[in-house]
Amino acid sequence: MKKVKLTVTQSSCRSGLCKKGDRFVVGELCPALCHELWHVIYPLVYALQNGAELDYGDVRAKEFDAECPDGGRVRVHGEVLSD
Repeated sequence: MKKVKLTVTQSSCRSGLCKKGDRFVVGELCPALCHELWHVIYPLVYALQNGAELDYGDVRAKEFDAECPDGGRVRVHGEVLSD
């Protein structure tokens, strides 16, 4: 299973769990993120872990940008780590 690196690119997290610049590597276990954000990004992380390419602007890529459902308070960039 591929590992996916998550980088917090913007944060005004009300719970203080995510700060801009935080990085998490997702392998077998989910990282210390709030469940609302994880719920949004998990399908993307799972797809990347299993070899998918996702729509990324005008191209297909092994990366994504997403934001939390709480008004976009936290934004995350995800990308596959090289093998």
